[in-house]
Amino acid sequence: MATDRRMARVAEQIKREISQMLLSGIKDDRIGGMVSVTDVDVSGDLQHAKIFVSIYGSDEAKAETMAGLKSATGFVRGELGRRVRLRRTPEIIFVEDRGLERGDNILNLISRLSRERKDEDPSDESASTEESVSSEE
Repeated sequence: MATDRRMARVAEQIKREISQMLLSGIKDDRIGGMVSVTDVDVSGDLQHAKIFVSIYGSDEAKAETMAGLKSATGFVRGELGRRVRLRRTPEIIFVEDRGLERGDNILNLISRLSRERKDEDPSDESASTEESVSSEE
């Protein structure tokens, strides 16, 4: 249990530091706009860290940003080693998190269904209700 808490603390510290680097530390022009760290998954031995990033923009911009992040991995790992006190700095892998996109798509589907139900002719519903009442009598 103590290792779980330590892993969670290390993951949170890594998330905080990399978020800060994305704001001001990384000078690559490809990494711009709306990039945020959504989660960090650290292995049990603290040797590997998957950094989940959410990128706002077109598919082309997302691919360019991911390429920029992959090329900045060495810089990010070195900077992380200076900022976070660990015996060994974990290997870093950037992974695009599409969870927000999926959630947005689901919300759009739900609102479209809601609008379609409201747009249905209300007189059809009242006629079917009257039929069911008269058939029960």
